[in-house]
Amino acid sequence: MDMTTLPPCPACASTLTYEDASLLICPECGHEWSAGAADAAQEPADALVVKDASGNLLQDGDSVTVIKDLKIKGASSVVKVGTKVKNIRLIEGDHNIDCKIDGIGAMQLKSEFVRKA
Repeated sequence: MDMTTLPPCPACASTLTYEDASLLICPECGHEWSAGAADAAQEPADALVVKDASGNLLQDGDSVTVIKDLKIKGASSVVKVGTKVKNIRLIEGDHNIDCKIDGIGAMQLKSEFVRKA
């Protein structure tokens, strides 16, 4: 394959993919896939792409760490910096992470305030 015919990344749709031996690699999200399976394994174009504050691709079930104190609307408690959140679920919308935080309960977070653990 030459550079002009490489398919976009099936994980994040980046067009900056490159070939390394028999693998295609995306430099933006780090996704690797085989050149033969590029067409067969592509995700739907409307797949939800959520990145953390560092630009890492997040997936359902990941663990993240909060990078900023977050005030909870309608309550006097705060989610402190360094709080670890396990088993996140990605959802559509402004607050695109659904999770449970120990001692606080179920809530939604913005991906820009977390870092993949």
